[in-house]
Amino acid sequence: MLLDVRTYTCHPGTIKQHLDIYEKFGKSPQTKHLGDPLAYLICETGNPNQYVHIWVYENAGDREMKRNAMWADPDWINYTKKSAELGALAQQENKLMKPVDFFKFKN
Repeated sequence: MLLDVRTYTCHPGTIKQHLDIYEKFGKSPQTKHLGDPLAYLICETGNPNQYVHIWVYENAGDREMKRNAMWADPDWINYTKKSAELGALAQQENKLMKPVDFFKFKN
């Protein structure tokens, strides 16, 4: 199992607009190809301009195949253009992680 943990930081005052664009244009094509995320989270404390989402894959090959299909989808490309036009994203950090053996992963 491979977890893709993605942390995004928006410019102050833009996170709501950014998430609205994702909900309207990005959520459908992304979940069509990747399935539902394990989590899609905004900060309760800490940096109010950050959000995190976590996607679950069988392995690196599964991730590559699904993400390639997503990036070939015109609806996803349309979303990325709308997101870029807004210009809300200041930073992105991605981590590929795997569970440790001594804790059972509950999905």
